[in-house]
Amino acid sequence: MKAAYIEATGGADAIRYGDLPAPVPKQGEALVRVGAVAVNPVDLYIRAGTIPMPLTFPFIVGCDLAGTVESVGPGATRFKLGDRVWGSNQGLLGRQGTFAEYAAVHEDWLYPTPAGVTDVQAAAAALVALTAHLGLFRDAKLRAGEIVFVNGGTGGVGSMVVQMAKAIGAEVVATVGSTEKADLCRTWGADAVFNYKTQDVDAGVRQYTKNKGVNVWYETQREPDFVRTVDLMAPRGRMVIMAGRTARPAFPVGPFYVKGLSLYGFAMFNATPDEQRPCADDINRWLAEGKLRPPIGRTFPLAETAAAHRFLEENTLQKAGSLVGKVVLTP
Repeated sequence: MKAAYIEATGGADAIRYGDLPAPVPKQGEALVRVGAVAVNPVDLYIRAGTIPMPLTFPFIVGCDLAGTVESVGPGATRFKLGDRVWGSNQGLLGRQGTFAEYAAVHEDWLYPTPAGVTDVQAAAAALVALTAHLGLFRDAKLRAGEIVFVNGGTGGVGSMVVQMAKAIGAEVVATVGSTEKADLCRTWGADAVFNYKTQDVDAGVRQYTKNKGVNVWYETQREPDFVRTVDLMAPRGRMVIMAGRTARPAFPVGPFYVKGLSLYGFAMFNATPDEQRPCADDINRWLAEGKLRPPIGRTFPLAETAAAHRFLEENTLQKAGSLVGKVVLTP
């Protein structure tokens, strides 16, 4: 089979595209014929060796996938030949990745793809939707009528936060970097959208919340400013962080505890299958109902995985600003 893989960690140029043996599904696994995959920042870090992971070389890159079950291994009972599925959490913690024509995936990490949802849509939603859901509902326990703030409302995770919050009847305040992104964010139902390049975001948040503050702050930025965040929170508000591995910001302990705030930090790949499955159930329902529409910014053929990695690096690490939505690849 054709696959995108590395033989040692390094830059995007370390990625090779060529033939590898097709995997054989082991106990509890399904062999998936891949229809689409998506590139995530964590893929860049694992490929570069920035995040230490147990890697067996040649190592196939990638976490997300959507496709069709080709066969199942012994003991696998949840899916059968021909079922359409999607999933994430591959390429992590010793598991091989998904950027190949076929992937052997344990059935615990797979979910049925709803009718009418394409492989491209399912792959684009996978990791970012699971991440958004875990932060909003497992941790922050967002409720209808509450106000959510999210930095980067059209980013991968941010776009899912906006749409999921609206799906359950919450209000959303988001930041963006352009008029076009603001317009897109509003099509998903965002109640207040501020351009952080041209507007005073803090003043806008205070005005929108009538100085009462936001109930849930979902931080997607790599360098969170906790002093600012705590000041804009409502009493007993919840803060969620899922980025900024090397960040060491100042933390306003006094204002934080006086307001009775909570802070949740998590990495999606540490969530168990049992924790992720309820997320997938909601994601599937919202995808089928059209309440969750993952934005797709750029598609590449799988053969151009190295170029896709470079493009995402330009936008996440170098902040080129040329991407709105997910980077998706198809075999």
